[in-house]
Amino acid sequence: MQRARRLVSIPVIAAVGLLALAGCRSEPGVAAYIGDTKITEDRVTAIVDDATTQLGENAEAQPPTRAMVVSTLVLREVCDRLNPVPPAGQPTPPPVSPEQLSQNLGVPPTTTLAKESAELQTCLMRIQAGPPIAPSAEQLADVVTRGKAAGAIPPDFPADQAAAQLDGEQLRSALASRKAISEAVDRYHVTVNPRYRPLEFPVLRFQGNVTAVGVPIGEAASDAVIDRR
Repeated sequence: MQRARRLVSIPVIAAVGLLALAGCRSEPGVAAYIGDTKITEDRVTAIVDDATTQLGENAEAQPPTRAMVVSTLVLREVCDRLNPVPPAGQPTPPPVSPEQLSQNLGVPPTTTLAKESAELQTCLMRIQAGPPIAPSAEQLADVVTRGKAAGAIPPDFPADQAAAQLDGEQLRSALASRKAISEAVDRYHVTVNPRYRPLEFPVLRFQGNVTAVGVPIGEAASDAVIDRR
């Protein structure tokens, strides 16, 4: 019997489509704002150039996109504010290493992007997102539709059966994480340069790197499950 492919939790890795400029702040040379904090275009360029240099002449390798870098840096700032370093002695998950992420990122573990991504993932693992959130019928339908469009769910597989399989702890926990991060993005007044929009950060995906639940970066929180590629 056919089954929908399982969902895979991810803290970081890609920036896919989404969203709009929140507010009207826009200075030359600024990629994004988190409150009064600026992420500069020069910083983004340095990270992309570092990865490109370390990838060298590997014809199969693709340097990270600027949008991926902006997404990672913005969420790193937001997560640090949402979830500061815990007091000494408080149990925390073990830190994630750049080596654990380098393959999915497609860059060497010695790159700045791999290091920033590892620190972001470690921070996200500490977030207290609250109780799992039951998906609405619309949200389940959206996840199934995206899964079928990406080939993660067979096209002839009944939508109601796919929804029943997908509605579990992973999806509900991802919706809780999405809500916490989305509220933080709004609270800390994140603004993204129009050149990078739409921008989204995935918190849950299907096998095959297909986003199932994503956080919009640069607009107010929403209850929708977003995957605009």
